[in-house]
Amino acid sequence: MQVRIVIDERERSSKIPNLLRQMGITIDFASLAFGDYIVSPETAIERKTINDLLASIYDGRLYVQCSDLIQHYSRPVVVIEGNIRDLEDLHNIRDDDQFRIVLDRIQISYDALAKIALDFRIPIIHSPSAEYSSRLLLTMARRSMEEGHSIGPFLKKIKKNNPLYLQQLFVLSSLPSIGNKLAARMLKKFNTPQRALNASIAELASIPGFGTARAVRVRKILDCSENDKIDLLTQRTLLDDQNSSQ
Repeated sequence: MQVRIVIDERERSSKIPNLLRQMGITIDFASLAFGDYIVSPETAIERKTINDLLASIYDGRLYVQCSDLIQHYSRPVVVIEGNIRDLEDLHNIRDDDQFRIVLDRIQISYDALAKIALDFRIPIIHSPSAEYSSRLLLTMARRSMEEGHSIGPFLKKIKKNNPLYLQQLFVLSSLPSIGNKLAARMLKKFNTPQRALNASIAELASIPGFGTARAVRVRKILDCSENDKIDLLTQRTLLDDQNSSQ
């Protein structure tokens, strides 16, 4: 049976379609509602270069895309293409402020990857380049065929969710220890993200599964001022110095 992969129209300009053709794979372009590549009715792949990953975190797309993947595909995968060290951009660092920005980029990326793996439970596969991504897609397509998962139409009739609601979920789920389920419960209780973010510890703790400890932590994060953060950083630095001297 011929290996077949469906590719989103937005991926047409990448190297991967031509690389897949050279491998003898049948490819079809379509305007996919979710994912960039479909290798079976159960498996859609979201491909992100390192810079794409960071951009999708900042504009809120990433978690919406992950939510869509797990809702409509039983075996979704996220492929991260490139090296996260590319975010360092060491040649353009001129002072401490720029260095902190670089560290923030890397930490934000790792926070997002941890959320994808632990909260959404989507496997993440790293690929060094488009050439390796193409071979990975071929391998996954062949494996799906061998397991009998390639039977049936690849394209589904999918009704897209309310994008505003998903963006609101993203805002709340970006808080530490708040996953999609708790974010949805917060929206249900308070109706808007603004009201949820202004809620008291007691109001947050009353949400099923939230608890007082989590409510205290969220409230502290939201209410902490810049001076408080500096004091906390100083305390941590002093503690690290004490530990290193022992």
